[in-house]
Amino acid sequence: MEIQEQNTRNHSVVTVGDWILTMILMLIPIVNFIMLLVWAFSSSTPASKSNWAKATLIFMLLGALLTFLFWGSIASLMLVGM
Repeated sequence: MEIQEQNTRNHSVVTVGDWILTMILMLIPIVNFIMLLVWAFSSSTPASKSNWAKATLIFMLLGALLTFLFWGSIASLMLVGM
């Protein structure tokens, strides 16, 4: 199964211009998340860009989780102090 997946993946080179456009799109809130999902799970996306998008989504998830834990601990400290 892995051999079939490797044959269907797009192994084209991502140009510098494509990366610049990608970075500009990452500056736009909400659009960046939607585009990451498209790039991560589309079969027409080059493999390197797809892997980058998946890694970025994992980091975004970890960041959101850590932010939630941080503010949750701050809120619980405030409630205990009252």
